Amino acid sequence: MLILSLLILVLAAACVLAVRGVRADVAAEEPLIVPEALFAPESLEGVLCAQLMDGEITRRQYLRSMAGIAARDEERHPLTVPGYDD
Repeated sequence: MLILSLLILVLAAACVLAVRGVRADVAAEEPLIVPEALFAPESLEGVLCAQLMDGEITRRQYLRSMAGIAARDEERHPLTVPGYDD
């Protein structure tokens, strides 16, 4: 039991020292520059969500647009359930 406790203490100390070293390295580097295009929406749903969050469209407009997208998707790619015949 004593050996297990000592082993846990040594591992905890090693983790603390490793984290301190990583934090010191990160603080010494220059800030990370992330291109704006990385966060650009890649789908129509993403564009609508971004417009809703920015206040460009209302919740009602968002819901109406999403319903239109769902109807179009159902028409283009209907969902079929195996073993269920109309």
